[in-house]
Amino acid sequence: MAARRQITKKYAREYAGASKARKGAILDELVHATDWTRDHARRAIRQASMRRGPVSAVKRRPRPRKYSYDALKVLQEVWVLAGEPCGKYLAAAMGDLLERLVRFNELGRVADRVSEAVLGEVRAMSGATIDRYLRPFREARYPAAKSTTSPSRILRSSIPLRTAMDGFPAVAGYLEVDTVAHCGHTTQGDYLATICATDPFTGWTAIRTVRNKSFLHMQKGMEWIVRQLPWPILGVDFDNGSEFLNWGLIAWCERKGIASITRSRPYEHNDNAHVEQRNGAWVRKHAFRYRYETDAEMALLNKLWADVMDKQNHLLPCVKATGWDERPSGRKRRVYDSPRTPYQRVLDAAALRAGPRAERLAARHRDLNPAAITRRINQAQNKLIDSARAATHTRREAA
Repeated sequence: MAARRQITKKYAREYAGASKARKGAILDELVHATDWTRDHARRAIRQASMRRGPVSAVKRRPRPRKYSYDALKVLQEVWVLAGEPCGKYLAAAMGDLLERLVRFNELGRVADRVSEAVLGEVRAMSGATIDRYLRPFREARYPAAKSTTSPSRILRSSIPLRTAMDGFPAVAGYLEVDTVAHCGHTTQGDYLATICATDPFTGWTAIRTVRNKSFLHMQKGMEWIVRQLPWPILGVDFDNGSEFLNWGLIAWCERKGIASITRSRPYEHNDNAHVEQRNGAWVRKHAFRYRYETDAEMALLNKLWADVMDKQNHLLPCVKATGWDERPSGRKRRVYDSPRTPYQRVLDAAALRAGPRAERLAARHRDLNPAAITRRINQAQNKLIDSARAATHTRREAA
């Protein structure tokens, strides 16, 4: 250990002022000499730098801007019109988005900057570059939300568990299902709930808001999801909440011919990680964390979900985990496939049989205008904000 500390001190001062590439080389040398993992070596060399006192960093010339200012302004407009996705997904869909936005004449605000050269620059941007250029324009702060999932005490022994390591069959039709409560910061009283169902194999997701979590409304929401999915349901994996684990909903699954019914473990969010991700990126991002109670708000939310599903299922890509690989340091890393939209994954998997439903879906995909969808989403969001603000003023006056 003494020898390792001496070696770490030797590299500490150079590491603090080194360039990014040189830091990587120093870490490689330290890992080779000490047999530490890369993360431990990084922590040790930083701690050694702090013990030696502050080290003045070497001033490096800032990286020159690779893309023009016009390309940056066009990128900002495309990002806004596409619904503000992350850079990795936006880069994967950039070619299709630009073609649609130009075809529908939606780049009017930056029309004086649009040219073939500028569009070529935007298409050439990587996901990391997009995130770096858009960082000053991102605002992603949301207050913490309450969880209303109460583990059910019934049917627990009769419904098999499915953990995060079990996975699903490589075929479309198996759903992860969860609910999102629109209760605001208190669970008192009656409030709306949104059912979110996603197919892990294709990424296709359906969303529906219902009056509350009672069996009658949950059944209506599930009936709507069954009608909207492009293929029949083969199995469902429910959350551990009592809104799903009850005799009524299990009997409904049996009547629908859903043979595979499983549940997740209590307080283990990774067991249904796909739908949990949709809860945040689809539901919370678009409907915020306010309290919604009325029928008018429910109708507005369901109108919002129609546009959200069109945008996310048809236009914006997502990635899917395909396995693991091992780094030279011995650390394992998750491996993902190339970004593809859920609609593209449906076509790749041949999950949709030829017929009227496939033709309607293809026609729907062809006629989607991303800018018009974003405008409708923003209008619905503004109405939700106004409704939540009015309800808050009413509750304050009543108190």
